Amino acid sequence: MNEIQLLYVENVISRKKRVLQQTLSFFMRVENLSHEKQCEVVWAGEDGNWFTLQAYYHSTLASNKEYWRAQITVLGSIAKSLPGNIIFALRYQAQGKEYWDNNEGLNYSSHADSGIRVITNQAIQNIGFESRMLDGLKQLVVVVSVNHSIQPKAVTIHWTTDNWRHTHKTSCHFKRNYWEEAAGGSHARNPNQYGSTIWQGILKIDSPFKVQYTISCECEDQVFWDNNQDNNYCLTHDPLRILILNLHCYQEDNQDYKFSQIAKAINDQQADIICLQEVAEPWNDGHGDWNSNSAKIINDRLNQPFYLYTDWSHKGFDKYREGVAILSRYPILNHSSKYVSTSHSHDSIHSRKVVMAQVDVPCMGLINVYSAHLSWWDDGFSEQFKRLSKWASDNHTKDVKGTLLCGDFNITAGSEGYNLVVNGNEYDDQFLAANSQCVFEKIFKVNDHHWKDMLADDYRIDYIFMNKSSELRITLGNVLFTDEDYGRVSDHCGYLMIFEPK
Repeated sequence: MNEIQLLYVENVISRKKRVLQQTLSFFMRVENLSHEKQCEVVWAGEDGNWFTLQAYYHSTLASNKEYWRAQITVLGSIAKSLPGNIIFALRYQAQGKEYWDNNEGLNYSSHADSGIRVITNQAIQNIGFESRMLDGLKQLVVVVSVNHSIQPKAVTIHWTTDNWRHTHKTSCHFKRNYWEEAAGGSHARNPNQYGSTIWQGILKIDSPFKVQYTISCECEDQVFWDNNQDNNYCLTHDPLRILILNLHCYQEDNQDYKFSQIAKAINDQQADIICLQEVAEPWNDGHGDWNSNSAKIINDRLNQPFYLYTDWSHKGFDKYREGVAILSRYPILNHSSKYVSTSHSHDSIHSRKVVMAQVDVPCMGLINVYSAHLSWWDDGFSEQFKRLSKWASDNHTKDVKGTLLCGDFNITAGSEGYNLVVNGNEYDDQFLAANSQCVFEKIFKVNDHHWKDMLADDYRIDYIFMNKSSELRITLGNVLFTDEDYGRVSDHCGYLMIFEPK
């Protein structure tokens, strides 16, 4: 297994504002062994001095693979010469272990101003691509390195802005002076000593949420493809990342440490909206203690505090004000809380209040989010879900792009309560949609007679149910706070789910 593998290196010398400069770029693929990892390029120029260059996360290739990139520009002067020819290797540290890609002990080399050197045996390679869509981007430049030995006749970009419902083709053109233009009119050469030829295509995209594309290269008797290892290349605006978690109402050992772990996960995973249940603060004769509120504590430990809306419904564990909360990276435009239970008594654990927040998510629009902790089936789930569903449906106006019911519903998948959700034909189980599409289709699309058997081993009680008329689609659903990632922080696992426009 190649824990880290060099894909290509760029070595370009150019002149900018009369200053000679050398740019070195390294692009690599790594196995996603853990959240905590470090990738570096260890390199030396012609002077023999060794340096360590930090690499940074670029994008996700697949569930267990990532792209990383490192780049440095060195300015020449009378007192300091350029690195010139370089030798280098890649180092990857994760889980207390160290992995290398050093060309089987020989180290890699790249000659000064040699352009692109593709290390893999791919005939064509997408070069310098990005994964994040810039606001207002109307044209996308795609640069392709093609191995001269295959004698390319035509290079074409096949692309879409609507998940392949409609497709477009854009021809690429051979660039004799690519490096010259890339350097802003400098006098950089384009020797490409390693047999790469550079082709470029310009896609007229007109500011979509996402562009997906793949590249073909036609030769005399065959066609080569670069489809990003069957994943296609994708340039997108930031999706909507929602995290749901029941906090267990101050009942955890090492509680303060676990609050910090939750905040760390929110930061690491770049969650945008967090729906929390069993949010607690000391009872204090019913007055509470805001500084000890568990949602506030977590929020205060984020890199940048979020907007926070919370409310409580009853006395929990005989000494806490217990409720629910929503944290949002984006401003909360409207919010409200409401009892969905028949009981409104603070002394009854079956008094259940839900909080709602409306958020304007960039490039998606208005999203209504509800953080709920409902009772068990025998203790009022049916009436509570029906009230919540009606409340949410009434708020799902024509200008709302999505409605999400999030949290701890205290019903196992396949149970009588779950059956109530399915038969309502209004909300879909999003984690199931992301991870078991075939089962999801049979349950929520065709209501297969044996659908309960398909969930026999599914013991979830935490969900995101999305209104069927929402203009969103889930792209990823992961379990968090397990022994394999951030550790257990509650008697519940957390769920991170990622959404984008349909």
